[in-house]
Amino acid sequence: MLGGARTPRPPLRLVADERPRAVDPPPSVPAVAPNLLDDAEILGACRRGDAAAAAALHRRVRPIVDAAIARLLGRKDSRFEDLSQIAMIEIVRSIARFRGECSLDTWTGRVTAHVLFKELRRRKLERRVFVSTEPDDDVPASGDACAVAEATSALRRVRAHLAELDPVKAWTLLLHDAGGYDLKEIAEITDASVAAAQSRLVRGRAELQARLEADPELAELLTRRGAR
Repeated sequence: MLGGARTPRPPLRLVADERPRAVDPPPSVPAVAPNLLDDAEILGACRRGDAAAAAALHRRVRPIVDAAIARLLGRKDSRFEDLSQIAMIEIVRSIARFRGECSLDTWTGRVTAHVLFKELRRRKLERRVFVSTEPDDDVPASGDACAVAEATSALRRVRAHLAELDPVKAWTLLLHDAGGYDLKEIAEITDASVAAAQSRLVRGRAELQARLEADPELAELLTRRGAR
């Protein structure tokens, strides 16, 4: 009404927005392009129990595990797959203890070697490691059948002598000379001090060298090859 009093309006009040809002997911391994994650991201997500991270870790380190076992036992070893699985399980269990003092590759190789050492001692199969039924994998391919046969025979003889050494000395020698592990790593792998690992390596080498020098078949092979 003109000239009359105005009806007061009710005060404004805030109303909550009831529309659903997106919730930020917890940090984890992205569902896309997991291969692009770096080692720190994979390890961090594994420690949080992320299943996708476990799969990423498997893809990342399984080739390293297999390569370490192949160097120490050979790819045709009947226990290859079982030992590889045991090593992967131990790696996952040990993630919390990995502090990044070395690369993930180095740590993976060390854990794998430690698993092999424990398993072989537990099963009392040390000598079978050194006496392979198929040593041809370690003999370089050659067109000279005679040279391949001689190299295969020599390798069998060396492995037979290695099997006669104390198993821990032989394993130390194998880790160092075939696996490429240093004394500190070998000490950790074999649950020994660095001094003990060094002593085993020196004594093992000396004992093996004495056996090789006293082997008439090896001496003949080496003489024959040296004359060519």
